Formats: sequence, C-alpha cells, structure tokens
Amino acid sequence: MTRLMNRYASLAVLVAAGLLSACGDKTVQTLAEAPLASSRVRFFNFGVNAPSVNFYADETKMTAVVSTTGTESTTGIGYGGVSAGGDYSAIAPGTHTLAGKIAAATDKDLAISTSSQNIEDGKYYSFYMSGLYNTTTKTVDNFVVEDAFSPPPDINTATVRFVNAIFNANPMTLYVKSTTSGAEVPIGSAVAYKGAGAFVNIPAGSYDISTRYNGVTTNALSRTGVSFNGGHVYTITARGDITVAPTTTGCASSNKTCLDNTANR
Repeated sequence: MTRLMNRYASLAVLVAAGLLSACGDKTVQTLAEAPLASSRVRFFNFGVNAPSVNFYADETKMTAVVSTTGTESTTGIGYGGVSAGGDYSAIAPGTHTLAGKIAAATDKDLAISTSSQNIEDGKYYSFYMSGLYNTTTKTVDNFVVEDAFSPPPDINTATVRFVNAIFNANPMTLYVKSTTSGAEVPIGSAVAYKGAGAFVNIPAGSYDISTRYNGVTTNALSRTGVSFNGGHVYTITARGDITVAPTTTGCASSNKTCLDNTANR
C-alpha cells in the first residue's frame, strides 16, 4: 500500500514538472482596461411631428429603451425627449455619423436625421433633431452644438445659456427675471435657429424666463417658476412650431412652442 502511494506521488510530481516545463518562464499576463472615452454627446428629439427614435453614432446604438420582456422597446425617444434623462454618453474623438433612427416596428431603424460631426477630445456636444418632419421623404432637420461650459464659480451661482431650435422663428434673446427681486437680465444676445448663445453666470434661484425678438418688448415665449440651482449648468432651448400657441407652465409632449430646461451638469 505504501509502495502504491509512493508511486502515485511520484507520478504527480512528474506531471507537475511537465506542466511547469511546458509553461516555461512566462508570467501571467495582466490585461489593462481601456480608458473611457473623454468626449461626450447627448441627443434631443425636438423634430416637430417626428416619430420616436433611437440615436446612433455610426453603427453604435447610443440610446434605447428596454421593455419589461428584456427586448428593446419600440417606444424610443419621442418628441420633446432627451437621451439618458439629459445625461451625456461617452464617445471617442473623431468624425462620427450621428443619426436618429425610427424605433417603431414600421420602418424600423430607418435613419430620418443624420449629421457628420467631428468630435474633439475632451469636449461635450448636443445633437438636436429639429425642424418639421417630412412625412413624404421621412426626414427631419438637425444640428449639433458644442457645450463649452465651465462649472459655476461657487455654490451660489448657476450658469445658463440659450439654444434656438425653432425652425420658423426669428432670432431671439433669452431673458431671466428673478421671482424674488424682480431683476431681469438678458442671457447673451439674439440667437438664430440652430444657434447657441454663450454660457452666462447668474445668482442661483427661481426665475420667470422669456424670449423676445430684436426691437420687440413683448414676449415671444415665456415660462414661469424655473429653478436654477447653485453649482449647476443649464441649457434653455426654444422648441416647437412658432405658429402653434405656446405654453407657459412647462413643456408638454405636444408641438406647442415652449422653453425646455435641461441641466448640463
């Protein structure tokens, strides 16, 4: 019995030695994780009458809604929606084809809005589907703006800028009026369709906001009770069809003109 056990032990040593010999002196390789891309992009569906879409960068799906069954929902991001609840998605620097593709089963994955965009390292961007959806060609306009913001200087300050996504509106200036002091200030100057104004620092607080055309004292659009929290950055975007009566209490899921408020950070 002892002799048999010694024989098995000797065989085990020989097998182990053979395995070590086959491995040689190589060490275990450690695979480094690829760094997360430092550039960012987010997507808005502000195309009037446009269907719900999923957004893509080249062939990579950047947004999608998952259903309770575990498969992709055909709901997508509807009019007035923004990807990831307003958050940005990481994207590698370089030239990309950004697109909104139909999410519904009918015309599934048909690209209705595309744009070639150079994404620079470390920069942030917003892609807007905009304009009026053409039901014949199944296309809708779009534009991309760089979100070149910096954090506010302190927790008592908010940063705000204005984007004009209304295809049939003249250039407008955004004004913010404090609900506490009544003081009103412009946020930059007039911004044309597809344009973005500069980021402006204002005291944090509650504001009534409005837009006006050059040389006009009456409001083109307005919204009451908008909160700008200290230490945060916001983009106010005018969207909708200027011929449709506006809403002043928020942005309902309709084609009415309104002032959308989405935080950048």
